[in-house]
Amino acid sequence: MNHNALMDRREMIRKSAWLVAAAASPVAWPLPVPRFQLGACDWSVGKSLNPEAFDRAQQIGLQGIQVSYNTSKNPSGLSVTDTLKTIKAASKRTGVKVSSLAIGELNRVPYKSAEIAEEWVWNSVDAAAALGVDVVLLAFFSDGDLRNDEKGKKAVVAKLRKVAPHAEKKGITLGIESYLTAQEHLDMIQAVGSKSVKVYYDFRNAADAGNDVFEEIKMLGKEMICELHMKENGQKLAQGTMDWPKIAEAVKDIGYSGWMQIEGATPPGADIIECYTENRKYLEGLFSFK
Repeated sequence: MNHNALMDRREMIRKSAWLVAAAASPVAWPLPVPRFQLGACDWSVGKSLNPEAFDRAQQIGLQGIQVSYNTSKNPSGLSVTDTLKTIKAASKRTGVKVSSLAIGELNRVPYKSAEIAEEWVWNSVDAAAALGVDVVLLAFFSDGDLRNDEKGKKAVVAKLRKVAPHAEKKGITLGIESYLTAQEHLDMIQAVGSKSVKVYYDFRNAADAGNDVFEEIKMLGKEMICELHMKENGQKLAQGTMDWPKIAEAVKDIGYSGWMQIEGATPPGADIIECYTENRKYLEGLFSFK
């Protein structure tokens, strides 16, 4: 037996002995932290700001739920102590995490012009901190759309400058989700001048706005993307027009890690649990969750 073969054999024996000893040890092995975590928006599973969203997520096999900060029927939302406690209890009971918060009501009550919306964003930072989550999505669609609205963008920047120190102190990131281009997002974030403001990227929205999602994700990089929406409108993820395998490679290429939330991706009349279970399995295959 030559010297190299002998060394290889000794190394194999050493590693085998280490594995046997580790297996016999009463101390649990530290499991690696998963690179990606998969959740869904509570409104997409039909339970906005409702503890039942966590039960549905558990049925689907998701790790988290993106919770609406408030709704039109409950504008104070998670700033009400009992509501926050109910969400926290549902998370603990099911083992499904609160992955992040979202203020979808900003589509109806625009941040750029409504005084109450400014209050919601400020209070959402406190709610996020109380729930132990890092990200609050700020939506800018419908009445809150910022495209071709320089006055609106300046107003949003001014308001974000005021709330940014509060978010920084609490360790919360405010994620801008809109139809703006990646460059427009970056320009706004630079104008705010805070590490607490980033982009909440939605591939479907970007494509619908006519943007090149593959160029944009490279431009933004993992540093400027706080979280991702995985969405098709009216179709399951594998059956729409987005190139999800290519998207998965682009996400991996920039080194992104963290939460991805499934939004929409349900054909009309489809069973939500069955449909979202298929969406989950599809993304797990693309991103090698397991």
